[in-house]
Amino acid sequence: MVPLTLACGNYDRTRAIMDGRVRIEGCEINYISLEPEEVFFRAARYQDFDVAELSFNSYILQTSRNESHYIGIPAFVSRCFRHSMIYVRTDRGIREPADLKGKLVGVPEYQLTALVWIRGILEEEYGVKPSDIHWRSGGQEQPGRKERAAIKLSKEIDLQPIPLDETLASMLLAGKLDAVMTARAPSCFLNGSPNIDRMFPNHREVEKAYYKKTRLYPIMHLVGIRKTLVERYPWLPASVLKAFIQAKAAAMYDLRTLAAPNLMLPWTEAETLETMALMGKDFWRYGVTENLREIETLARYSHRQGLAERIVSVEEMFAPSTFEVSRI
Repeated sequence: MVPLTLACGNYDRTRAIMDGRVRIEGCEINYISLEPEEVFFRAARYQDFDVAELSFNSYILQTSRNESHYIGIPAFVSRCFRHSMIYVRTDRGIREPADLKGKLVGVPEYQLTALVWIRGILEEEYGVKPSDIHWRSGGQEQPGRKERAAIKLSKEIDLQPIPLDETLASMLLAGKLDAVMTARAPSCFLNGSPNIDRMFPNHREVEKAYYKKTRLYPIMHLVGIRKTLVERYPWLPASVLKAFIQAKAAAMYDLRTLAAPNLMLPWTEAETLETMALMGKDFWRYGVTENLREIETLARYSHRQGLAERIVSVEEMFAPSTFEVSRI
């Protein structure tokens, strides 16, 4: 048995691996449940884990520099529409994306995958370029956060760190920032502070319209395996992907369990069926071919925004044995 340390979030779609219902064949798994930010930092800086949840854009960035110690498998454990992540001061006249031009906007890290997606969406759907905004980066709730991997942006991008003793949430609350773009809702929004709201309060309708138009369901995270392990055990990527597919299937089954619901939402099945009607039965798709448009769009956005040094091909991103899955 190959001992593997697997670091990933505590998700419904990975829980069957975490609790042992699904096993990675030929492996003994030590599943370490951590917040994504910690996994990303430790995997990028120190390669602490054999198998790890990775920030998709940071992985693309490092792959474009030939610096990644991991090879990807197309198990996309996190994906999310991102119109909801723009939090604004309601006293600054920001009513629509065009109003962000010339504004001071805080971000935890410029390279975050969620931010690559929303900047791409702002440019392609609303005509707001990254260079139209003054970017300020730093810790959202705790001071001192920095980019996990070095980035070099063009001179037309105004990106500056906030003071080391400040946080994005406190600066938004105090009016020192006009807006914050972040995957995690800032505390000042969650606390109901005055003059703070989402730019798209009706983000669900906006995101559905975006999907109907583009057919894109943005991917945030993938799973990576240490390259040295793959060299030693060539069968490993396909086996890891197989386990993640099985774990996701278990989670999908739970969404429609009514006799004794697994989730505390009263209309989980109705929500699931509504989502399937819009996005198909396998709305949370794994696989390269099944997600080719999302993968290529993110790679293009990353390069266009000055993060990836080149457009990374799908062949470079994923282990060859994961492009096709055996079927019975």
